[in-house]
Amino acid sequence: MPNLLFGISLAALFSTTSLLIVLLRVSPLTAPLQAVPAFFVSLFLTVGTLGALLLFGLWKLLPFHTWDMGKMLSISLRQGIFLACATVILVLFHLLQLLNWWIGLMIYGVFFFIELALDH
Repeated sequence: MPNLLFGISLAALFSTTSLLIVLLRVSPLTAPLQAVPAFFVSLFLTVGTLGALLLFGLWKLLPFHTWDMGKMLSISLRQGIFLACATVILVLFHLLQLLNWWIGLMIYGVFFFIELALDH
């Protein structure tokens, strides 16, 4: 179990570093074919890994379940991936100028209801 948690923490560090490099060093005006996909991939990885770590910490602090460490880590990783998918879709909608506040709520609501439909 600590190996998997260490792997997710290391992935969070690398993905956050890659997101910062894409944001600070790569210009979408000079290289749009490489910059935009690199931004979306690094955003997905950063939000997914950091969200999984934060949700894992939250599930460890809230003791109203009887899950073991593996189950908590698996659920928090799935929730982090859902959070990352919703965030990437939200940023893509903003890039395409289709985003309103209620559309953003609906995007996160869809992934919230998908998570509620899955069995823990």
